[in-house]
Order: sequence, then structure tokens, then C-alpha cells
Amino acid sequence: MTAVKNPITVMKRFEIKYILDPEQTEYFKEAIRGHMKEDEFGLTSIASLYYDTPDYRLIVNSIAKPPFKEKIRLRSYGLATDDSPVFLELKRKAKGIVYKRRVSSTVPKVKEFFEGNDEMCEGGQINHELGYFRDHYGELIPSCLVIYDRIAYFQPDGDIRMTIDHDPRFRTEDLDLRVSMEGESLLPEGYTILEIKVQDAMPLWLCKILSDGKIYKTSFSKYGEAFKRMMNRRFRKAG
Repeated sequence: MTAVKNPITVMKRFEIKYILDPEQTEYFKEAIRGHMKEDEFGLTSIASLYYDTPDYRLIVNSIAKPPFKEKIRLRSYGLATDDSPVFLELKRKAKGIVYKRRVSSTVPKVKEFFEGNDEMCEGGQINHELGYFRDHYGELIPSCLVIYDRIAYFQPDGDIRMTIDHDPRFRTEDLDLRVSMEGESLLPEGYTILEIKVQDAMPLWLCKILSDGKIYKTSFSKYGEAFKRMMNRRFRKAG
């Protein structure tokens, strides 16, 4: 298998989430004009395939809100093909700080990785972390596919990043990034998920925008909400 060259991305930041109704979404987009710029890609459909143990150990632990939690997922921008780049991400959260490691690969190569092939990239610490994670948890299988349509913003003279996710949706069948971008909605129509990513504290102008718009922090997890729905359905069928 051919290794991927220069595939490593490492991130460390605070990530704060908010659920916005349609009016708040439009208010926020207008209020940040002059402070933030939309990135060059515009509205982008993103799919994240979450891997978990057969007994869902990773998401069950995450829902319990421990001081430390971790997830592994495979992400594509648009519908994937066998040859298009996808990103295997190891995401950890400790005491409110998010640490993310990711490598670029392809769907077939990632499948080989979960079957035991360690050559995801050309060596290095990230390769060891991914391999250790897989071996530590034993069998990891596709468990849930989360999809959304994202607009990303950046601060031209600073390090703030923001994303607004429209129509977050999920499915627990056809767990393959190459199949479709369809899924069941996680929020009421028109609602969005705002995520603010900062290295340090938020500036006063941003705090004022959030306060004026009555936009309050939440702990919403797309995979977590999808998992709860899946379990509720199983319980109803069993009953």
C-alpha cells in the first residue's frame, strides 16, 4: 500500500456549541459581518463516519460527560469515492480543551487500517496514536454516519474560527461515505448548530453578539443525539 505524504494535521482549541433557531441564525450571520469572513468554500456538505466498539463503549462514555473522552471518525467533504481524500480523525477532549489529530487517506486504505494494517501514513507520532487507539479498543466498526451542510468563517486578523451547520442529519444503515449524503434530521427545520473555536478567551464583541441574540451555550453532540434516538427505537421495538 502506498503511504500518504504530508498528511498530518494537529489541532488544540476550545470548542463552544450553540443551537440557533432560524431567526437567531440570520441575526448571527449579519452581526458578525465586519468581524468574520466566510471561507472560500461556501456551503459545504460534510459527512463523518463514527467508529465504535460493538457495545458502543466510546459514545456511552462520551454521553456520561467524563473529564476525558475520545472519538474516532472518518470525514469526507462531499460524497467520497475510492480515490478521493478522506480524513481519519482522532478527537479527544480533556477539561474543556479539544485535541484533534488527523491524517489524509482514502476509504479503502482506512478499511485496511481497521483490519490491522498500520501504514496509514509515513510513520510518526500520529501513526502510533491511531494504531494504539485501534488496538486498545479492539474491534472498531462503523456505527453511525452524521452529515451536515456547513458554512465556515475565519477572523482575518485573529485565530477565531466559527462554523454554522445546517440540516444536521444521521443514519445507521448504509454506513459508507460513498453511498449518499441522505439522513434523518437531528433538529427541527431551519435550526442550526453554531460552533465557535478559539485558542483563548472570546473577545468582547463576540460576547455582546451572543448576549444580544440570547444565544446560550449547549453541550449538543450530533453522534450522541443520533445514538440516543437509535437506542430509544430499539427499546420501543423490544417492548
